[in-house]
Amino acid sequence: MQSGPREIVTPFRPIPLDVPEGMKPNEFFNSTENLNDLVHNNGLLENPEGLLLYRKALGHSNEFDTSIIYNTSRSILDPLGRPVRRTQVPEAVKHVWNRMNQVICDYMLEQYPDPDRHLVLAGEASLDATWPLTSPGVPSIRMLHNHFIVFDKAQLAAAPIADASNPNLTDGGQHSLFQAHMRDVYRAFFDELDLEILRPCQSGSCKIALTGYPQGLPSWEVTGGAASLKEVRFWKEYDTILKGFSDFYRTFFGQVSTRNSPMPRDVYFPDLVEEKLLFNNDLLKAAKMVRDRCIHDAKYANAIRWQPAFKQLIYRNDAGKLIVTISQNSIGNAITELLGVVVKRTPDADAYGAAEPALIGKLLEVRRRLVEADLGQGIATPYWGAE
Repeated sequence: MQSGPREIVTPFRPIPLDVPEGMKPNEFFNSTENLNDLVHNNGLLENPEGLLLYRKALGHSNEFDTSIIYNTSRSILDPLGRPVRRTQVPEAVKHVWNRMNQVICDYMLEQYPDPDRHLVLAGEASLDATWPLTSPGVPSIRMLHNHFIVFDKAQLAAAPIADASNPNLTDGGQHSLFQAHMRDVYRAFFDELDLEILRPCQSGSCKIALTGYPQGLPSWEVTGGAASLKEVRFWKEYDTILKGFSDFYRTFFGQVSTRNSPMPRDVYFPDLVEEKLLFNNDLLKAAKMVRDRCIHDAKYANAIRWQPAFKQLIYRNDAGKLIVTISQNSIGNAITELLGVVVKRTPDADAYGAAEPALIGKLLEVRRRLVEADLGQGIATPYWGAE
């Protein structure tokens, strides 16, 4: 069978939301009013820490698809002041959020045990307003949220090959700035991080054979498998990956912005930044190349995302091993596209309705397990009760 990225069609029920006159959709999606709809029509569970589990009305997959959002819409009214990555979340909230992640991942792996039949993934994305605010759809719901998704591999195999020139699919491949000019610097920096549970993958061992992705991204095997997700150490290392990425990204684009700029404030690993980045000719040569192009190419400069933008996920590879990867998300691809899955959402209430009962049944079982673990209380909506 031909290996390559797939484009699948996922039907959804049109959302009965009226965007107020004079507002752009992305402006409305950041509002408290929109989050009210998310709670009352799609909410499954919430807890005192402000974490909301909800059904994805515009989902990636109708096999299994849910998200947790850190709902700060009422406590932080400024969208640009809300936490948008794990490292910005209060420790007490992150502790609960990690436990919720573990419970949901455990359910997905139990429900879908065969890596030949299902692609299982969980992860989050940076939602910073780090690309032009005039761009359409940016930033929709500027609050930290993550995704839990399962794709049927038979459906993926039957789907057409996606357009390989789709810019969202090239983020981690040969077109990537990081991979083309700083691959060795990037990998060497990550190799210095203090990791015990996460072990660097051998080249090519982490790819999904069906899609050929991920491409060019640093990846780590979770030694101990699903059992390791129950260990605090795993989640600390998961954060370490993000912290290392943030330091690298901020340092590099700081040099792009200003020649010979000092070390960014509040970096997590200052000694590593100084020794491995600020004295590295390959990194500084690449920064000069990008800086020079920005000066002369307005369109290129306008597309730069100056602050850390990333997708970080845990997924199961073909051998049944859990893998962690992180994207140097300079383009803004969807989290599924890191694994070569392009989702084309189409409004089709009947098709969605056929899949909805089984999907909701799984989501309610996940909710039951979370309530049982004292991770929140159920929410009643027009479609399901609170119990």
